[in-house]
Amino acid sequence: MAPKNFIKPYLIQNFLEESAKRLPGKVALISGAERLTYSEIDKKANWVAEVLCQLGVQRQDRVGIFLENSAEAVIAMFGILKADAVFIMLSPAMKSQKLSYILNDCQVSVLFTHSDKLEVVSPASASTPSLKSIIIAGDKTKINLTGCPNPILWSEIDSFTQHSINLQPETRNNSFTQHSTLNTQHCNIDLDLATIIYTSGSTGKPKGVMLTHLNIISAAASIISYLENREDDIILNTLPLSFDYGLYQVLMAFKFGGTVVLEKSFTYPYQIIQKMIQEEVTGFPGVPTIFALMLGMKDLDRFDFPSLRYITNTAASLPAVHIKKLRKILPHVRIYSMYGLTECKRVSFLPHEEIDRRPASVGRGMPNEEVWIVDEKGNRVGPDVIGELVVRGSNVMRGYWGLPDETARMLRPGRYPGEAVLYTGDLFRMDEEGFLYFVNRKDDMFKTKGKLVSPREIEECLCSFEGVSDAAVIGKPDEVLGNAVLAFVCSDRDDMTEKDVLKHCLCNLEDHLVPEAIKIVSSLPRKSNGKIDKLALKYAGDGAD
Repeated sequence: MAPKNFIKPYLIQNFLEESAKRLPGKVALISGAERLTYSEIDKKANWVAEVLCQLGVQRQDRVGIFLENSAEAVIAMFGILKADAVFIMLSPAMKSQKLSYILNDCQVSVLFTHSDKLEVVSPASASTPSLKSIIIAGDKTKINLTGCPNPILWSEIDSFTQHSINLQPETRNNSFTQHSTLNTQHCNIDLDLATIIYTSGSTGKPKGVMLTHLNIISAAASIISYLENREDDIILNTLPLSFDYGLYQVLMAFKFGGTVVLEKSFTYPYQIIQKMIQEEVTGFPGVPTIFALMLGMKDLDRFDFPSLRYITNTAASLPAVHIKKLRKILPHVRIYSMYGLTECKRVSFLPHEEIDRRPASVGRGMPNEEVWIVDEKGNRVGPDVIGELVVRGSNVMRGYWGLPDETARMLRPGRYPGEAVLYTGDLFRMDEEGFLYFVNRKDDMFKTKGKLVSPREIEECLCSFEGVSDAAVIGKPDEVLGNAVLAFVCSDRDDMTEKDVLKHCLCNLEDHLVPEAIKIVSSLPRKSNGKIDKLALKYAGDGAD
């Protein structure tokens, strides 16, 4: 029994629990035809936690969520947290080999998935000895349980909120009752892991970014403060929950008591826009790809978005020309340019009132955080000197799961005894007023004709050409040049030619930055987080003339 003056730790599941107490009947989540209140989600999450505990899930065990954006994914996440376990949100586009690698890497004990994904899950689960059970959503009449270890149907768990549950004990040795084994006095404290988010690794294998409850609570509080979120905010999220930017839309809204309209993607822009207007959406998070698609719509200006209060952009810098177009179409909407990386969630934001004056900037470090720029020897540099960005704050990850050498490369000793700061691997410059300007990823920089090239500078130039909606630049190894500059551009003009684009570059870029070859393509390959997959472009570039 806890002492009388016991101070309960503040954990991520408290976002939901406190909103459920304060706003029990308010709609928290709109997903397809479902409209769930805070009270309903809290109740369902409690029973998910109960089932996990009865399955033997222990404190800090890892539990996977392999689902599309859905109510089940959100409920599962909070249920896992309530069971004092660690949730792993997996990209719904993942294939068996990668899924198997991650399940084994962090030894997932239970997996939430959908019947539509069993063809991917079954071979992966067969090679995952740590996996005790699979909880399956979807139409139970269409679920093939062959090859699934200890399968449990989500529909049965969902009914557990109303009735005692019997999960076909004749085919399994476990049965569930309404006798609760859930520990209501949480064992976890805010230094314990809440999630592991897998990102692309330099070796080709995903790296698991370990984030504690404190990391997420700190980042969420800072972002909410500068976006000035409030209870009447309605956020439409089309970004995958496996992408931390998408995940935080739910976490933050549940913290301040808002509503999330959860969509699976931005594949059908007109449908999303109609949903924004219908649900009176006030906040819309996006990435450059989404805004390029929006701006490519011929009649976007016929929608006035009367309720929309703000939009945010991260994952990659939004070209200045796109910002200018958005400002023209949405003059009443605040635009926040931001920069972040999974290892610390968010680094900086540009106050909306600065967007016209500094469209190329990603702002200053966010609240409760310090940022600075260092040279190759780790010494701080002055204004307008390019160097690596360093981040200090409670939002900085604990490290990479099972990768001590990679962790040591990114987290290095800070100024004060015992602390570690994050070396981002990104090149920036900072002006005299402290505003940050992204230059490039260290790994993306290359030399041509003996000079260092920042692909970002060329991409900005390409996007400024009328009709170019998106662009990416890579270096193609060349015996004479060292690297040849190769550009890929997307255009919404049928009459655009490579010569047109090249002429624009010749007029606006230094000679060594002008692309040796330009390809007009229908789309650019993207990772699940919205960033351009430049490795895929390098393979495409191998065939370039």
